Amino acid sequence: MKHFFLTWLGTAVALLITTEIVPGFIVKTFGAALIAAIVIGLVNAVIRPILTILTFPITLLTLGLFTFVINALSLWLASGITPGSGFQINGFIPALLGSIVLSIVSGIINKLVAAVD
Repeated sequence: MKHFFLTWLGTAVALLITTEIVPGFIVKTFGAALIAAIVIGLVNAVIRPILTILTFPITLLTLGLFTFVINALSLWLASGITPGSGFQINGFIPALLGSIVLSIVSGIINKLVAAVD
């Protein structure tokens, strides 16, 4: 349970850092980041596997690069599910750049949390 809580907080912090780096990627408050982290986790657990299976031929043809598009669509969908929560992505390009930056920042934060834990 402690690991889950730390991962959730780490993802929320990663969202706030991503907001500072990517224009069009908006997270207004830490509370909004916490809500967004939950919604992103749910979208990644439920919808992303379905998208991955449906787009497997395209992913295979692009040697895995289409996974970036799937990640961006999942993030953009999570933003669309939470209107008025303070988490907003203004278009596909910010979602694409945001998914890349979020993956990198989140990975670094999770490594630091795992080292402390």
